[in-house]
Amino acid sequence: MKHTDYKNGNTNENANQSDYDLIGDNHVSTSADTPLRNDAFEMSNADKIKSIQKDFYNIMHTLGLDMTDDSLKETPTRVAKMFVNEIFGGLHPEAEPKASTFENKYQYNEMLVEKNIVLYSTCEHHFLPIVGKAHVAYMSKGRVIGLSKLNRIVEFYAKRPQVQERLTMQVVKHLQRELGTDDVACVIDAKHLCVNSRGIKDINSSTVTAEYGGRFKEKEVKRELLDYIQMELKQ
Repeated sequence: MKHTDYKNGNTNENANQSDYDLIGDNHVSTSADTPLRNDAFEMSNADKIKSIQKDFYNIMHTLGLDMTDDSLKETPTRVAKMFVNEIFGGLHPEAEPKASTFENKYQYNEMLVEKNIVLYSTCEHHFLPIVGKAHVAYMSKGRVIGLSKLNRIVEFYAKRPQVQERLTMQVVKHLQRELGTDDVACVIDAKHLCVNSRGIKDINSSTVTAEYGGRFKEKEVKRELLDYIQMELKQ
């Protein structure tokens, strides 16, 4: 089956459309990194807003909406600004939080857990919300980080089109890099509206993902973390 590049009108003879459908319908990631083009940041945010505004106007118009209605005519502008400045603001490298670390002068060597970090993200397969909580933990090897920065790092990676597995891994890798230790973990429990409001329409289900680094791979340490966040460890 041919696959069409909708931007350029090209057809890839080797691609099977059903493969892409399976990836999207099953919410499978193709990369541990956010898939970005090399020229992703050549266009200014202002120009991106103008372009998205036109595109979203066309979507609404195609759906048959009356774009002269007072309630609708500014919606393309609102959506464009929201996409660039808010819910996808984490795509731009300049939005990365300045995560200064400090010497662990008080010699705290136990686990530190920041739990119940409110998380809002967007499923990259259907562009519907992901809403849940993240729990982040680390054990210092000489450096510590401000508590609010843990929240900001989660927010930075959440403000992208995402899959939950990648988001979980990105948070851990970022903190490992900043803190100079493998002893970092992240657990996320979230609802996906692409599951809850369409498709199977299961409003009760949520998705749990976890990434354990260093000592957090040890059963006793993992058990301690999950006790802190009150989640059960399957045998």
